[in-house]
Amino acid sequence: MTNTDGTEGTDGTDGTGGPDDMDDMSGDDAFDDDFDLDLLEEELRRAAGILDPIPAQLQQLAVEAFALHDLDARIAELTFDSVTDAIPVRGAVDVPRMLTFHVGGVTVDVELTGQGLMGQVLPPQTARIEVLRGPQVGSTLTTDDMGRFTSTEPPAGPFALRLRTDEGTVVTDWLTA
Repeated sequence: MTNTDGTEGTDGTDGTGGPDDMDDMSGDDAFDDDFDLDLLEEELRRAAGILDPIPAQLQQLAVEAFALHDLDARIAELTFDSVTDAIPVRGAVDVPRMLTFHVGGVTVDVELTGQGLMGQVLPPQTARIEVLRGPQVGSTLTTDDMGRFTSTEPPAGPFALRLRTDEGTVVTDWLTA
């Protein structure tokens, strides 16, 4: 067959890049053997670093957040939030926010007010509770024999609770106070 430049094709294709040419290119044969995907990835990363760099503060927050990551922790799912699940009472002012988290056989009930937070771990058990605030650990609380805990510092901004019990570690979903 004659190519668009007037020469004859030697590979049995018409040289136009049409469907006849594509039949010969399948899977890995579509790329040159000399083509290095690792080199392409490296070049793209370098270009992105120059054209759209990650802000230093964001990178630091990511590193600190990863440091809070606990690989062995079980995640307690938010199953009730009075802001979204409760029926509002007319005329009520400064109503506490009620939260319930569940994981396995453990339930954590939390009440948030302007004066702080209080809650209970069920079934009652002793636990050390850390109030996580962004990338830093806030206050550390301890439950009593009934599984109750209190803090006079209300969480501000994003927060989560990390419970350390004899049975393991539980981390709640992150919420905004």
